Formats: sequence, structure tokens, C-alpha cells
Amino acid sequence: MGHGQRQSGVGNVGHWVALCLWWSAQAGALWPSAAASVFVHGASTHPTPHHTASPPSAAQWEGVVVKVVDGDTLHVQSTQGGAPHKLRIKGIDAPEICQPWGGQSREALARLVWGQRITVHMRDVDDHGRWLVHLSAQGQDVGALLVAQGHAWSYQFRRDPGPYAALEQQAASQRLGLFSQPQAMRPREFRHRHGPCH
Repeated sequence: MGHGQRQSGVGNVGHWVALCLWWSAQAGALWPSAAASVFVHGASTHPTPHHTASPPSAAQWEGVVVKVVDGDTLHVQSTQGGAPHKLRIKGIDAPEICQPWGGQSREALARLVWGQRITVHMRDVDDHGRWLVHLSAQGQDVGALLVAQGHAWSYQFRRDPGPYAALEQQAASQRLGLFSQPQAMRPREFRHRHGPCH
């Protein structure tokens, strides 16, 4: 398609947007933003609603793991029913799935929780909309187990070494799991150097 045709197409879209906004203003401006979205993107005749699954209102609930994304992120379905909830284990930082030891870390989490009834302790929400939680499986702290076995770091924030710093040091001194790698790299540094996994 030529450059002139592209300009003509954009002009037509602009004309329809302006006409639509004018019409909606005359009709009481009931839906100008939705109309503009429809005409600009040309995808549908109705705006697409954004759905998010709200987690149980209780600060603590029980569920079953239905998907393990990586060493610190998983989907849990409440025993009360409803859609699964995407959760991130608070206090740990597991390798990205595409970096060394990422697959082993995911497998370690799956071994600890898959098919088991776990207890979820709600804590906070991260920047990606995932709930930050503490998980207990058979009465044991899942995050602590992952760090102690060398499948994750204690989550550091500025000068705070995180809640599992002592376990991390012990695993590193014994060269367990990811600490057996010659150049184990925290996920933040890995993303800075190589970008996110795709």
C-alpha cells in the first residue's frame, strides 16, 4: 500500500472518530470513549471488559495447586470453588524460567505442592497484579524450603536481605541447587542483562 493510501486511511478513521464523538455528544455523551475506542481500533462493536478474578476475602484459605509457572509463581484454586488465582510466593526470588536453574526451581516447587491441599496466607499485591502470599504445605513454609534447598534466593530489597537470608547463606555455603552454578545470577540482574523470558 502506498504512502498516500495510508494517509487517506488515517484521515478516514479520524473523520469517523470525529463524527462518532459529535454524534455521541448530541445524544447526551453516553459513551464517547467507548465509541472512540471501537473506531480507532476497529476490532469490535462493543468495548471489551477487563475481568480479574478476585481472591477469597479471607486472609487465610486453603486450595489446590493447578499450575506451576516457575519457582515462585503458581495458580491455586480455592477449595471453596471459583476460578484459580495467580499467586507469587512472598520473600523469595526464584530464577527466571529461561535462565540457568529455572526449570529445576519450577520442578522443586511442583514437588512440594502439586496435588496437595495447601494453606494460603494473603499478604500483598505486586506490580504485576499477582497476590504475594506465604504458602504452607503439610505445615511447612514452602518459601523457606525452596531457599534452604537452593532453588531460590531470599528476596532482597535495598539493604534488606529478606526473610530467608540465613537459609540462603547456608545453601550457598553447601553449594546446593542453583548455588552449585559457577555464576548464579539473581533474576533482577538476569533481566537487566538479557531482558524478560518470552
